[in-house]
Amino acid sequence: MTNVNPTEIAVAVAGFGWMGRVHTNAYLRQRHHFPEAPPIRLGAVADEVPGRAEEAAAQFGFGVALTDWRDIAADQNIDAVSITAPNFLHREIGVAMAEAGKHIWIEKPVGLSSEDAKAVAAAVEKAGVQSTVGFNYRNAPAVAMAHDLIASGELGTITHSRFRFLSDYAAHPDGALSWRYENARGGSGVLGDLASHGVDLVRYLLGDIDAVVADTAIFIPQRAVPTGATSGHARATGGKLGPVENDDFVSALVRLSSGGRVTLDASRVAVGEQNNYGFEIHGTKGAVYWDFRRMNELGTSLGSKYQDQSITTVWVGPDAGAYARFQPGSASSMSYDDLKVIEGNNFIASIVDGKPRGATIADAVAAAEALDAITASVASRAWVDVR
Repeated sequence: MTNVNPTEIAVAVAGFGWMGRVHTNAYLRQRHHFPEAPPIRLGAVADEVPGRAEEAAAQFGFGVALTDWRDIAADQNIDAVSITAPNFLHREIGVAMAEAGKHIWIEKPVGLSSEDAKAVAAAVEKAGVQSTVGFNYRNAPAVAMAHDLIASGELGTITHSRFRFLSDYAAHPDGALSWRYENARGGSGVLGDLASHGVDLVRYLLGDIDAVVADTAIFIPQRAVPTGATSGHARATGGKLGPVENDDFVSALVRLSSGGRVTLDASRVAVGEQNNYGFEIHGTKGAVYWDFRRMNELGTSLGSKYQDQSITTVWVGPDAGAYARFQPGSASSMSYDDLKVIEGNNFIASIVDGKPRGATIADAVAAAEALDAITASVASRAWVDVR
C-alpha cells in the first residue's frame, strides 16, 4: 500500500467525462465542508480522448495530464484514484490500482458482473487499501433519516416497499448506439446503471435480499451507429443501424431476509420521467416516502392510529445525515453534487484512519450478485436465490 502523507493526500482521476468532473469537484470541496479533512492535491488525470486530460489539468489544476491510466498506477506519488471510466474498464483499472497500492473510489456497478466486482474486491483486500463505491443516493440526509427511523422501530416491522429508478436519458430513438448499449462494454444496461442504485438502497435501508423474480425488456431495439467519438447521451441519425444488446427496463419482485417484500422498477426510456428516483416503505406501524427530485424532503406517517393515519412532510435539517456540513437550517436545498462531496469525504476519512465508511466494494459485490440473480430469473422465468 502507498504510504499516505497524513498532511496531504495526492489523488488522481482515471476517466474524465461528466463523472470525472463530479469527483474532481468533490475533492476540491472537501475542506469547504469537512475542514478536518487533510489537504488534497490533484496529482494526475488520465483520459484517452485527445486533449481531454490537458483541458482538465488546465481547468482544475491537476499536476499531470495523461492519456493512459496505467501511468497513474505506476506513479508512486499518487495515494488514491477515482475510477470514472466506462463500465467495461472498471475491473481492469480497479484491480491494477489496488495492486499498485492505491486506495480506490470507483463508480458503480464496478464492472459488468459480480465476477468483475469480486475480482476488484479481492485485489482491495489483498492490498489492504480502502474502497468507496458510487452509490450516492444513500448519502442524502433524508435517506439517512429514513434509515434511522426504520432502524429505531418507528415504522414497526417492514412489510412491503416500492423502489423506482425511472429516467428518459435513452428515450429518444435517435440516441446514438454508444458503448452503453453493448453487452461487452455496457454490461446489463439499465440493471447496472439504475437498478444497481435501487438494490443498494434496498440493502442499506431494509437489509439483505434473499431471492428475486424479474422481467426485462428492450423497447428500442436498434440505434444509429455514431460516426465519431460520443460523450454523454449524444444523438445520431442517418447512419447504419445496430442492435441494442442490453435492457431498457427491469421490474423485479424481491424477497428480503427479514420477510419483507419489495417491488423494484427501473427504466432508461421512460418518457416524461427525469430522474424519478425514490421509494415508499411501509411497516406495521408507519411509512416513509422519498423522491430524489425533492431530495431534502421526507414523507413520514408515524404514530399509533394505523388506519387513517396522515402523512407529514419533513424538511430535513442539521440533525439528518451530513446536512449540517452544507446548510445551517432546515429546508435549504442540497444537490446531487453535494452527495458526491459526502461520498468523497467517506473515502478520504477511510484513508486517514483505515476505517471503511459508506458504500464499499463489499456493497458493490452484494448489489452485483442481486443483479446477476435478476438476469438469471429472466432467463429461467422463475424465482432465483441471491448468493
